[in-house]
Amino acid sequence: MTRTDDSPALLSEEGVLELKGPPADTRIYYGNDLLQFGDLYLPKSDGPHPTVIFIHGGMWLGDIDIAHSAKLCAALANNGIAVWSLEYRRVGNPGGGWPGTFQDINQGADHLSTIAAEYKLDMDRVLIMGHSAGGHLALWLAARSSLPADTLVSANSPLQVRGVLGMAAVADLASIHQIDFAQEVIEGLVGGSPEQYPENYQLADPIHLQAPSDLPQVLLNGKYDDDWGAFGITYFKCAKERGDNIRFIEAPECGHFDMMNPDLSTWSMVLEAVLTMLVKVTK
Repeated sequence: MTRTDDSPALLSEEGVLELKGPPADTRIYYGNDLLQFGDLYLPKSDGPHPTVIFIHGGMWLGDIDIAHSAKLCAALANNGIAVWSLEYRRVGNPGGGWPGTFQDINQGADHLSTIAAEYKLDMDRVLIMGHSAGGHLALWLAARSSLPADTLVSANSPLQVRGVLGMAAVADLASIHQIDFAQEVIEGLVGGSPEQYPENYQLADPIHLQAPSDLPQVLLNGKYDDDWGAFGITYFKCAKERGDNIRFIEAPECGHFDMMNPDLSTWSMVLEAVLTMLVKVTK
């Protein structure tokens, strides 16, 4: 992707350092590629632990990896929530883009059931959560049961989850493709332009997919997220119109990356949204 002066800022090296957290308790590979792994963060308490599947952002690009999600994941673990933070092949990585990125998210998420017993993870209390491009993938993952069974990005037995939290989620891929600097990465993610591959956009964008009607969805947007916030609002309006169980929360002191930092004021809103869907709901 070629950046211009008008491009929204990606996470800088300083920003990555600010979000650097302690290492995960363990790193587990769900596939054979070096990028097909998850970092598992565990609470200090006895299990079984409620669990978040976390998907990091970075505009779906290989340039920004899992490192900037560590601080948030560790903070969730400190609050009694296990975190399965997924790394995956992205645009620019061999095998990333279409369909590999989506296949990795499928495979990585469903691998949770393989490790649940060993690490005392409560499979009745699982939440999907993602930020930015990872928010798009989190919303997509939550709605993948509506995909036709015979596509390249379908899953055989999708994991059952309690809900999904999209933090500054950037759905509506066809609209993002209209932005000059984003066209290359969106075409890498979906295989080409909307005119070339309309069916891929139907499969890859949660704005076109129906999440289970009883699945709670929460979108958390920063009031000052001028670059990407509008795309989350578009998704919210579309989901609301089709009858999804969805709620929109605006973080009043927050830009695009601030909600990833548990040292800032938006952290309490992030934690409350997670606890409401994951812990406070009775089985």
